[in-house]
Amino acid sequence: MTALTTIINLACSKRIKQIDYFRKNPGEVQENVFRNLIGKAEKTEWGITHDYVNIKNIQQYQEKVPVQSYEDILPYIERIRNGEKNVLWPGEVIWFAKSSGTTGSRSKFIPITKESLYACHYRGGKDVIAIYLNNRRDSKLFTGKGLILGGSHQINKSNNKSLCGDLSAILIENTPRWFDLVRTPSKNIALLDDFEKKLRLIAEITKKQNVTSLAGVPSWFLVLIKQIIEQTGKDDLKKVWPNLEVFFHGGVSFTPYRTLFKHYIHDENFVFMETYNASEGFFGIQDDFSINDLLLMLDLGVFYEFIPVTQLQSPNPAAYTIEEVSTNKTYAMIISTNGGLWRYMIGDTIRFTSLYPHKFVIAGRTKLFINVFGEEVIIDNAEKAIETACQKTGAVVVEYTAGPVFTGASSKGCHEWIIEFEKEPASLELFTQKLDETLKSVNSDYEAKRFKNLNLTMPIVRSVPGGTFYRWMKEKNKLGGQNKVPRLSNSREYIEDLYNIAGIKP
Repeated sequence: MTALTTIINLACSKRIKQIDYFRKNPGEVQENVFRNLIGKAEKTEWGITHDYVNIKNIQQYQEKVPVQSYEDILPYIERIRNGEKNVLWPGEVIWFAKSSGTTGSRSKFIPITKESLYACHYRGGKDVIAIYLNNRRDSKLFTGKGLILGGSHQINKSNNKSLCGDLSAILIENTPRWFDLVRTPSKNIALLDDFEKKLRLIAEITKKQNVTSLAGVPSWFLVLIKQIIEQTGKDDLKKVWPNLEVFFHGGVSFTPYRTLFKHYIHDENFVFMETYNASEGFFGIQDDFSINDLLLMLDLGVFYEFIPVTQLQSPNPAAYTIEEVSTNKTYAMIISTNGGLWRYMIGDTIRFTSLYPHKFVIAGRTKLFINVFGEEVIIDNAEKAIETACQKTGAVVVEYTAGPVFTGASSKGCHEWIIEFEKEPASLELFTQKLDETLKSVNSDYEAKRFKNLNLTMPIVRSVPGGTFYRWMKEKNKLGGQNKVPRLSNSREYIEDLYNIAGIKP
């Protein structure tokens, strides 16, 4: 271990003890977060309206404050963006993370307060390093630089009062100058608005540097890796960067990309470390490299509640605290944060895999699923089906999306999957069969609808040429950053768009 890494590791040891404490005492830690949030916001307009000063416990809070959607708080956010103070959180907010989450045209503007920036996002980033070094005592992370691929959106003024941009761009913009000593590329290149130009420059610069870590969204990092491979003529990133040891990734499920990354990184000891950092907050970190579960971060200024997805359509669904949840149930996550979000439904669903410590996997999105025929296929189901079909047929998937084929006058409905393969399956028919079989095994509703083809017939899987999804996202002006390919839909909008891009007649 280098001298710098040793010093940083010593500084992180205190934090590891704090993390160990909330692993064992989640209720106490979350209670403290809750009381701190309520106390700080009681004199804001929101706090006064909802009588925060008289809230004594979590039950009273749940009674006084209804669950919020983005549309519910949008009027408040627009006022804050126009310069109003003390609305959702004390003081003035000048930064807003621009996020859509899908290829939809409407953007969300999530407030980034000073507290959420430093006590949540940056602290979460430091926690990633602390946990990594605690697991990898032989690390030489700080002998070189970390290659960070951030958002493609330029920081710009939304009006005279506030600034907006991709979360990663906001984080890069606000880092101190000394951070350039351990990061690449430089800030002026990292914040370029032209994503393709930025990729080209990063590849040209970093191929000559000593890069020890990567950090970013897997889908966009693959595009950069391919450029570096093309420029250097190497078939292995370890030949470009011999000291490369870890990829800190998040933003999308890593499952479809794992095989591709291993194709470009030929090192059995290389670490793929997942994080769960959204515009709304820093929520989870993989603390055990042998499993894919994430540790829920309980002391970063976020108070959590969980609503079982089976109750989401109920008039008054029950919301459970961290000490009331169970394993192997799927919950919609509700957050109250030091960014001024109150009982906000973020749209993600999770499933706890263990308690004390509370670890979880991301199950999907509350709005991204297929349920045209009562089958309730969620992203978690889709990821498992794709993974199994690839294993059984030797295929490697780059991107995919799925939607319905609606029932016709003389035909039954089914699901249609549009897939871009890095490596085509030995048999597309076998791939489709294994996809279907896996969906049946992990989703009883889907299995019931597929029984004897009563409601659903065999799914259709269509392969599209390489680069189709990239061209689609580019056409939507959604290259880079936290933009994601929507995996599942109840309409055929995405499927028809992709056919047009690929020049294929369905």
